[in-house]
Amino acid sequence: MGHVIVGAGLAGARAAEALRADGYEGQVVLLAAEGRRPYERPPLSKEYLQGAAGLDAVYVHPPDWYSEHDVELRVGAEVGEIDRSAAEVVLADGARVPYDSLLVATGSSPRRLGAPGADLDGVHYLRTLDDSDRLREALGSAARVAVVGAGWIGLEVAAAARTAGSEVTVLEAAEAPLLAALGPEIAAVFADLHREHGVDLRLGVHVAEIVGKDGAVAGVRLADGAVVDADVVVVGIGATPNTGLAERARLPLDNGIVVDEHLRTGDPRIFAAGDVASIPYPALGRRLRVEHWATAEHSGAAAARAMLAPEDPATVYDRLPYFFTDQYDLGMEYTGYAAPTDPGHSVELVVRGDLTGREFIAFWLREGRLVAGMNVNVWDVTEDIERMIRSAAPLDTGRLADPDVPLGAFGT
Repeated sequence: MGHVIVGAGLAGARAAEALRADGYEGQVVLLAAEGRRPYERPPLSKEYLQGAAGLDAVYVHPPDWYSEHDVELRVGAEVGEIDRSAAEVVLADGARVPYDSLLVATGSSPRRLGAPGADLDGVHYLRTLDDSDRLREALGSAARVAVVGAGWIGLEVAAAARTAGSEVTVLEAAEAPLLAALGPEIAAVFADLHREHGVDLRLGVHVAEIVGKDGAVAGVRLADGAVVDADVVVVGIGATPNTGLAERARLPLDNGIVVDEHLRTGDPRIFAAGDVASIPYPALGRRLRVEHWATAEHSGAAAARAMLAPEDPATVYDRLPYFFTDQYDLGMEYTGYAAPTDPGHSVELVVRGDLTGREFIAFWLREGRLVAGMNVNVWDVTEDIERMIRSAAPLDTGRLADPDVPLGAFGT
């Protein structure tokens, strides 16, 4: 039969690549619901959206890679069901594809805005390449852009829209952008960054309605009655995992498909990776579903190797969460997981460097031990931060904040 991969995003593509790289010679079927070969998502809200990169920067592999590596890529192949008893996936057209092992890499989907008018022309979400193409075209002519949600996607789109010359208003229900991810002190850095670049950042506000004129967006009405004029509205209020297939197959779920350290689900023949997987992170003492590029990049390949040798200790997935962003002149990398606003897991923030000048490292500690670090316009420190997290060694916060103490002195 062979190995089947449902979902042809980055995780699925890396899984197919790893199967061949590890010497597997059997059948590999990669099922893509979209009508495109696999592509990466970070450029869709960064350089591709801004017109600074073309399609070559988006696709995971050249067009001939799949045929050259004997990977059967089926585009436009939507899977409707997993028949676990028969070890087959059932496509929407009724066709069946048998498997020895199955990888579910179905990703996530943007949360939809429930306000009236959310279906008007000019309301955009950003998940697919087609979404990015439509938004890039819209930004090219938009005088006024409203972004609903000040998370990572929302802020990256705001930066792209400002770069394109649009007036931009960001509407966020929380009291600061990225508050849940970064806490108030570091969230203020991003608030100041966008305001300095001319963004009208409105915090603690709620959208009541998307206002239309002649069937197209004309603005956003807030709960207090204020109206923000807009030619384009971009909604970035989070994402939900695409677990419908797993749910119908009665696989265990917990904010995603529950997997073990080998990325194996409750069915030993079925694995999950990428945005859809709820993965244990022993170094952090918790299970997480991580919606970032690095998780898709590495967990897809790890799942493939586990499909070939599911009991081999070498196939344990043991990477820490990692992500990055680029906004204006700010570049950032984040390693680990802190959740600074979570009352059940209080953390202490230590900063090394200059918050005002936006050149610093932020460290989050729980009970004196590092759980996350974020470097802003400071480079080549990610490996040190990861090593410090993994060591679980108690850290002296005074020395940690001192830029004259090398990071190599910690966590050894």
